[in-house]
Amino acid sequence: MKILRNYIIKEILGPLLASLGVFTFVLLIGNMLKLADLLLNKGVNIQDIIRLFFYLIPYILSYTIPMAILTATVLCFSRLASDNEITAMKANGISLYKIGLPVLIIALIISLGSVYLNDRVLPASHFASIKLVKGAALKNPAAYLEPGTFIKSFKGYIVRVNSIDGDALEGILIYQLREKGPTRTIIAKKGRLITHPNGNAITLKLTDGTADEPNPEDPNMFYKLTFKTYDMTLDLEKSLSRGKFRKKIKDMTIKELKEDIASLKATGVTSKHIKKEIRRRLTEIHRKIAMAFSSFVFVLVALPLAINTKKREKAIGFAISLIILLIYYLLLFGGIALSLRDIVPPIIGVWIANAAYFLIGVILTFIIIEQ
Repeated sequence: MKILRNYIIKEILGPLLASLGVFTFVLLIGNMLKLADLLLNKGVNIQDIIRLFFYLIPYILSYTIPMAILTATVLCFSRLASDNEITAMKANGISLYKIGLPVLIIALIISLGSVYLNDRVLPASHFASIKLVKGAALKNPAAYLEPGTFIKSFKGYIVRVNSIDGDALEGILIYQLREKGPTRTIIAKKGRLITHPNGNAITLKLTDGTADEPNPEDPNMFYKLTFKTYDMTLDLEKSLSRGKFRKKIKDMTIKELKEDIASLKATGVTSKHIKKEIRRRLTEIHRKIAMAFSSFVFVLVALPLAINTKKREKAIGFAISLIILLIYYLLLFGGIALSLRDIVPPIIGVWIANAAYFLIGVILTFIIIEQ
């Protein structure tokens, strides 16, 4: 049995590493375009780009590791089945359990490792990337302005820019928020970004636009003012200028999420908002663990399917893997949506995909054994 175990592990190791490398490379290439834009068009230095590149890897691995073990299992066992090696093993009294046990153990180990990846490494790297990008905004605020996106990092203002080329801006929309009275609106065709030496504020030199100006007789009323040039000084948020950032839910570890839930419950408030926030955190806890164990349930389903397919062609193997992935993520994200809407409890909504695949894998295994 030791020889068989080593043989199975050797056969799956090659496709596993190859699949992991290919999937990770493909997803990294997609994100490299964004990093290249930060480097070439936003003026972010090469050191920060390299750090952002490495911060991306844990996020990508959280998806590519399950994809790789699934694809490797399908390719490996469909090849063994097509070459009648599975038939020969069964003829010698070796059950399907013993044939697939080494791969299931590998998948279980990978899943346990993925729990640590999803819970500790991924949140830390994502939070570090957020701090790095926001820190770059102090050196070069244009790097933090995303074309077509509403930016809320300027105290008292919401800014939207259609296009950015260096420090040149086009299609500028600014909302000035007021504690009392209506929001003031400023629109300009073009503008230029000027960074202050202290890095805590920027000046927008706007050209060809309109601005809402308060009516001296009634401050709650505005009238339109057309301008050729207009200078505006915007302060960066205190949290941004001091380098302090509040973690979002996806940047928290399971321990931090549980502490957050406990503090929310300790308030004694039972409003819809509090219940919604607790539900969001519970959903995130289950999502981290459920996605980690996707590797195990993928193998549980892929094993009997690959053995029964008996097709050596890699295209068929990839097609089977794609179908398994597509159905799983539809169930997973659908269940998460149901959990967040309070239609089902998080423990049911998030785990429905894993439970369905576990059940299907067990049923398929018994069907194969009975053949």
